[in-house]
Amino acid sequence: MTVVWHDGPTRASRLDSLHLRPAATIWFTGLSGSGKSTLAVAVEHALLAAGRPCYRLDGDNLRHGLNADLGFDEAGRVENVRRVGEVAKLFADAGVVALVPVISPYRAGREAVRASHEAAGLAFVEVFVDTPLDVCQERDPKGLYAKARSGELSGMTGIDAPYEAPTGPELHVDGRTPLEELVPQVLGLLP
Repeated sequence: MTVVWHDGPTRASRLDSLHLRPAATIWFTGLSGSGKSTLAVAVEHALLAAGRPCYRLDGDNLRHGLNADLGFDEAGRVENVRRVGEVAKLFADAGVVALVPVISPYRAGREAVRASHEAAGLAFVEVFVDTPLDVCQERDPKGLYAKARSGELSGMTGIDAPYEAPTGPELHVDGRTPLEELVPQVLGLLP
């Protein structure tokens, strides 16, 4: 079987006809409980209030559908990031800001998504929500750290599975910082 790319309207013509500005993918990475999703939701509200099209591709939400067939082993996590990156790229190409709060523990996966965006001429903004592990464990919104500590869960990022911190994110924030301070910083990175 032959797979052929079918061209359509250009990105510029699409954005112009819909009166949209160029979009981007904002990729929020950090440990479970770091505040990635909370910050992404706050940014989503701010963008919508400003009339800017956006969509949040939350890692947990996507595992209910698009990525329901993936596990949490290394291969599953790598494929999860690849798929989410491809969907985010489609949103950004359509003029919709893609907000992606996903742990994405492996640096190579995030860098591959960045490279894919850059090759397509799309902006990719990495926001590292760097919250100390003890704070994430104290928050433990899903009860995962408690399960990992009790031995019910293995492969927990930051406990017995690696998290490779970004080396050059566009924004490096402390997840304990008030949202009203963080949201403008994130918005300031958009094209």
